[in-house]
This record gives sequence, structure tokens and C-alpha cells, in this order.
Amino acid sequence: MSAARLRSVAMYALAALILCYMLAPLLLVFPMSLTSGNTLQFPVRGYSLRWYEELIADGRWLAALKVSMIVGALSTLLALTLGIPAAIALAWGRFPGKRIVSAILAAPIVTPIVIVGVAAYFFFSRIGLVGDRVSIALIHAAIALPVVVSTVAASLTTFDRNLLRASASLGAGTLRGFFEILLPLIAPGVAAGAIIAFIISFDEVVVASFLSVGADRTLPRMIFSGVRESVSPAVAAVSVVLMTFSALLLALLGWLQSRGRRRGR
Repeated sequence: MSAARLRSVAMYALAALILCYMLAPLLLVFPMSLTSGNTLQFPVRGYSLRWYEELIADGRWLAALKVSMIVGALSTLLALTLGIPAAIALAWGRFPGKRIVSAILAAPIVTPIVIVGVAAYFFFSRIGLVGDRVSIALIHAAIALPVVVSTVAASLTTFDRNLLRASASLGAGTLRGFFEILLPLIAPGVAAGAIIAFIISFDEVVVASFLSVGADRTLPRMIFSGVRESVSPAVAAVSVVLMTFSALLLALLGWLQSRGRRRGR
């Protein structure tokens, strides 16, 4: 085996060990969610689906799931509506202050999420929107916007702009060229950005802790409250549901990215 091959195998082995170390605590949640007891403990003495049945029977968890889905859908829609035009402007446009605009769009990535939550609370409390789903969706959209811009901009690098010029020469307007030519060809990047934006909103807890109250609590906010108030195995069960749903979305994202790479060849 060559030295280069040996280094490659060693790097993959090290990456696998680090991944296992990071995922091991998460994997322990799965057997604990199946406990037949009333407290979280490991190793599990007995197995049962009673806590998953409680999730279905308890309306609070279903209501929180509904809120998370609505907020996630709204924030994803907002992030796409703003992110696609921003990505086109940054990828193809030439205008003064382009770097400043890029820095502003990237600000939510480098800003600590606690600062974002505190600032959002003080802002929305003055206009009476604390506890409103729209306020949470707006902040989640701002957090996810840089991701949408980056994924769409990556798709634009392989797009042939001569297609838009040809459509314009044949009489197609700007909107028709966008929806019938540009959008279908960059769809993998748009879909990847949408999935990541939804995951960001669906899993976010800090901003939701500041802005969600009462019946409008999101699912991660309910989990946080459950851990703080009473550590019930139902929290482990809903955590498994949350992780499984996120993993499925990430698997879909990986499939879309691999499909996009095959189309680009």
C-alpha cells in the first residue's frame, strides 16, 4: 500500500472515530425512548412503546409539532423568496457595495444565536409580536437565508446564461424565462436550500425560547421545557422522532446533491 493510500485510509478511519464519538450520546436516546419505566435510565430494564403512544394521546406534543411545521414552512418560503433573487444578484450582478451586501447576508451565520434571540425578543416585544408564529418564522428565515443564497449561487455557477438570452430573443419575458428555464435548471440547489432552511427552523430552540409562549411553542421548545421541568421518557421519544425526521431530510438532501452532480457532468 502506497503512502498516499495509507494516509487516506487513516484520515477516513479518524473521521469515522470522531463521528462515532459525536453520535454515541444521540444513539443512547433510542433505547431509552423504549423504556417501560417512568424515568430515563440506561441500561433499559424493560421495553415498551407506551411513551410513543403518549405522544399521540397528548395533544400538547401534536400541537407543538403542528406549530413547528407551520413555522418551518413559512420560514422556508420566506428564505427562498428572498434568497433566490439575492443569489442571482450576487452571482451575476455588478453593483457598488456588493461585498457589503454579501457580508450583511452572512451576518446571521457568525452572530451568536443567543444575541439573535435577545435582539429579536426586544424588537418584537415593542410591536406586540412576541408569542406569534410569524415573528419566529421571520427570524428563522433570516438565519437560513445565507444557506439558501450559497446553495442557489452554487447552482448558478453551472448555468448557461445563453439559454436566457435565447429565450429573450424568442420573445419570452423575464418572468417566463425565470420560471420556465432558470428555475427548473437550478432546482437541485433551490431544493437543497429549502431542505436545509426547513431543518434549521425545525430544530432551532434558542430563538423559539424567547419568542414562543403558551400554545404556540415549537417542538424543540417543548422538549427543552420537558427536560427542565420533568425528565420524562416522553422527551426521549419525541427526540427520536425529531432526529429521525431530520435524518430523512438530510438523506433527501444528499440524494438531491448527488443527482445534481450527475446532471452537471
